[in-house]
Amino acid sequence: MTQRYQKLHRQRKLIKFLFLVTLSICFMFGQVGFAQTPNVNMLVEQGIKDYQAGNFFDAIKNWQTALNQYKSNPASAAVVHENLARAYEQVGENQLAINSLSTAMRDYQAAEDTQQVGRMKTELAQVYSTLGQPRKAIALLCGQLFDKSKTLEEISQEKECTPDSAVKIAMKYRDQRGEAAALGILGEVYRSIGNYDQAIKTLNAGQKVYPEYETLILNSLGNAYKSRAQLREIQADSAKQARIVDNEKKLTQQSLEDYRQAYKYFRDSAKLARNQKQNSVQIRGLLNLIQLGSQTKQIKIINDAEFNQAIQESLQIIETLPDSSAKIYGAIELAYLQPEPQGTSPFTYCPTRLTLADTQVLNLLNTSVASSQKIKDNRLLSFSNGALGHFWECRQKTETALKYTQSAIIAADYKLSTRDSLYLWEWQAGRILDQQKDKEEEAIAYYQRAFDILESIRSEILTAERSVQFDFRDVVKPLYSTLAQSRLDLLETGAIANERRANELSAVVTTIDALKIAELQNYFGNDCILSALSPKQVEELLRDNSVAFKNTAFLSSIILKDRIGILLQLPNQATQFQWIEDPNQQGNNKRVSSATLRQKIAEFRAGLVKGKEEINYDPTIAAQLYDWIIRPFAQEITPEKVKTLVFIQDGFLRSVPMAALYDGKKYLVENYAIATTPSLRLTAPKTRDRSIQKALILGLTTPATIDGKNFDGLSAVPSEVDAIKSLFPNHIDLIDHNFIPEKFQQTLNKTIYPVVHIASHAQFGVIPEDTFIVAGNNQKLTINELEKSLQSLNTKSDSVELLALTACETAVGDERSTLGLAGVAMQVGVKSAIASLWSVTDTSTSELVKTFYTNYRNTGMSIAQALQQAQIKMINAKQLPASEGVNIAYNNPAYWAPMIVIGNWL
Repeated sequence: MTQRYQKLHRQRKLIKFLFLVTLSICFMFGQVGFAQTPNVNMLVEQGIKDYQAGNFFDAIKNWQTALNQYKSNPASAAVVHENLARAYEQVGENQLAINSLSTAMRDYQAAEDTQQVGRMKTELAQVYSTLGQPRKAIALLCGQLFDKSKTLEEISQEKECTPDSAVKIAMKYRDQRGEAAALGILGEVYRSIGNYDQAIKTLNAGQKVYPEYETLILNSLGNAYKSRAQLREIQADSAKQARIVDNEKKLTQQSLEDYRQAYKYFRDSAKLARNQKQNSVQIRGLLNLIQLGSQTKQIKIINDAEFNQAIQESLQIIETLPDSSAKIYGAIELAYLQPEPQGTSPFTYCPTRLTLADTQVLNLLNTSVASSQKIKDNRLLSFSNGALGHFWECRQKTETALKYTQSAIIAADYKLSTRDSLYLWEWQAGRILDQQKDKEEEAIAYYQRAFDILESIRSEILTAERSVQFDFRDVVKPLYSTLAQSRLDLLETGAIANERRANELSAVVTTIDALKIAELQNYFGNDCILSALSPKQVEELLRDNSVAFKNTAFLSSIILKDRIGILLQLPNQATQFQWIEDPNQQGNNKRVSSATLRQKIAEFRAGLVKGKEEINYDPTIAAQLYDWIIRPFAQEITPEKVKTLVFIQDGFLRSVPMAALYDGKKYLVENYAIATTPSLRLTAPKTRDRSIQKALILGLTTPATIDGKNFDGLSAVPSEVDAIKSLFPNHIDLIDHNFIPEKFQQTLNKTIYPVVHIASHAQFGVIPEDTFIVAGNNQKLTINELEKSLQSLNTKSDSVELLALTACETAVGDERSTLGLAGVAMQVGVKSAIASLWSVTDTSTSELVKTFYTNYRNTGMSIAQALQQAQIKMINAKQLPASEGVNIAYNNPAYWAPMIVIGNWL
């Protein structure tokens, strides 16, 4: 099967041979019917010849000159603008292409040529789609759907296109070619945003309209089915992690069926294109077939004989193709074909093995460079030179690798028109320089530029739906981690003067923070959390002298390939950094490896989860982790100076309840109030008046079955709910059959509840689709429904302040699942959340929650302190009088440690 988190769709895919590439040729070229002079007509025709010969800049020059003669002739000017737009696209000038297409549209409207207006909308939609702006593309193709309150999925499910859309215009004028083109592009856009069902439906409609486009639509259908197969494969894996056996089997079978359907469409597209002698379309079908075969080797969607035949046929076609994007991208894709792909971007790692021999690979890459030089397209120059540079990088021929990589950078940097590849080559140059002695600072400069570029465009290339994600694990995390590690390594060598050390650590903090925000965005798959993102960097926030940061210390972790670092930040003080080390070891063995810490963390968590089975908890591992993580900073964070510790964790460290670390005498929570946040820039610490608050209380007492998985009844929930009701007289409670998504939404619509308490099972899955709260009547409240319900309140001054989830279940062993836990409050716009890292007995949770809310109503106590005191009460259970009614077994951290504060700790 494909990798667990293989990217579902390469929005910025190396091969950009999309539907409209051939479509444009079918539409081309409009002939000027009202030429004022034979000379001007010759300019237009010469431009067409230049374009067809690949001389795009000459074509642009001729058409721009001709335009000067058509100022009073909109029909003729429209044709020239239309052709200019295509030339601009070829040289990577997308904004100029948009301007030309928009002008052509206005000119066709002035000339009352509505059919051409529709066609221009289709071409303009393709440009917007390529630029990662699907809302604009859908608006042009199917209607003006700019309602920001609707998700892209909701927009894509609109049943009827508006009369002024490209689809409806083509239908009105019986323009079959235009209608098929509009439906084909619309299907591609739906695929790009992850709505594969709608993509397939739209492409099927397009296939019936205009047979001449069948090869293209078959290819698009293949891609849609392949993308849906990959999604279902990921969903099946998530169901497996969540132990939902029936769903796992069903999704695995559906994935297999979709892969087989994709194979059929790719095969049919290539066969039909071969019969019609459409080499450029045939190569696309063959390459898609080859990639499918490579990615599904274990389930044998394509047999070896057909796979090898497709490769040989593709190699032959590449040789016969004229210099073009199809030839160049096809050569690069064949060159980097791998028997077992390791990731989704071939330029971010050195493949273990390529399918073709090195001599064939080098010939293909040299061919791509030579062809791109003839065409003079900056995007093609960028990818061909970059790909060849990467070939030599992986063979450690640094001088040759750097030469081609720098050529790629120059091409990509031209007017910043190819920034979505520029960061790749800046990063690549940094890696190449890292292979050379005394080039560390120069390498860091390249890494920093790559980081800056990726940060500036990440929101554009991060699609706005959860099922389609910019590849975090292959691109963002490795680049950001490499930049941080390079700076830290340089600091360690002593090569940086003391006066620069603070700036270097500040840059590390910025990089790590950006990494954590990027990971949270990637998990949830949209950018709505950006509305809460502070424009200030972390160190600027820490210079704030308000009560928010008083007596508070911040500990950030960064997990690198072979080690883990901890950053300590205190308000108005220099950042401190330590690698995690074992004080009981000496010399080179002192530093704790990432693998060692991961194993120790797993043992620690497992010991806590199972701790309720033990009469006396053994804190040995808790003490060891304290020595590794906390003790190096003990002098700076004494309880006399610091009252609250806020942890900003990375990776598997997010699953650790830091409250249970042990200093040999006390648990960490006995000395400090503790909170966690994905990023300080996503947290707005602010005190609130908690004396008169309304509460919405939701609970489930009965057993439930969701997606074939059974959840036990929670017998202590009535007691928990009664206690909260007594503390919040102004409340509404929805229990059991009243706790269903519809009533939850209706209740929130009537009034605002600053406190929302949910006493039910909550599952945080490997993917957000498997993240939900168990509701009554065997229903579930999905993270999407919770998000939509609460986000509608964000603009109101008295929006939700605290969300409590008291019976959570995370996917054990998967660090992504804890993103759902750490990010849910941020995602839905809640200021603070308390939640459990794993499910514990409902009786102990009920006891903890009652004490927490009693403390919470004390306005002189922060949220973190309210939880701290509730946990300390349980730690002291054996010393408490019987009248307190606290079970003495609850002093075990298994019962109190998993509950954490997320977000605003005040």
